[in-house]
Amino acid sequence: MMVFNVVEIISAFLVLFAIIDVTGSVPIFLNLRSQDRSIHPEKAATYSLVILIGFLFIGEWILKLFQLDISAFAVAGAVVLLILSIEMIFGVEIFKNDSSSTDNSSTLFPVVFPLIAGPGSFTTLLSMRAEYHTINIILAVVLNLAIVYLVLRYLDQVKRLLGESGAYILRKFFGVILMAIAVKLLTSNLSALIASVNGGVA
Repeated sequence: MMVFNVVEIISAFLVLFAIIDVTGSVPIFLNLRSQDRSIHPEKAATYSLVILIGFLFIGEWILKLFQLDISAFAVAGAVVLLILSIEMIFGVEIFKNDSSSTDNSSTLFPVVFPLIAGPGSFTTLLSMRAEYHTINIILAVVLNLAIVYLVLRYLDQVKRLLGESGAYILRKFFGVILMAIAVKLLTSNLSALIASVNGGVA
């Protein structure tokens, strides 16, 4: 049953916005373009939508294949989100982006993967299934990718609007929000996981 919930949509949107961090990636996009590598906003948004929505459903099947429940994945995902938030707040590099592609187009790699639809996004999507209804997550994904499209489409205007300090502040701000969300995910699902483990042992 589809259950539309504005609070869930906004919450999921903010989580994904912090993870995708499209505003924080503006300097990367500009650097790619300065190297004469093209970025197609429409294709980037479309590819990302297909990959993220597909993984939202395939990921659950994978969990069932390995006999894992959502709570277990949510706890693991919360740990990953916590590490990502530390990366955003303190400026440490955990996930390296080593590109050896010689193609002039950077739409699929590294823009779509791993900057938009990467390990953090995948983990976040499945982790949120323990908290939110699927339809609300899908709407949050669509809203985020609409912003991704606009940022890529109007890259020069975004650069002037945010400035270097603006992008820096947004990255730190959403890093703190992401850390709080990771803690919430961890605490809310850890008890359920422990209970299921104890029930299985009993």
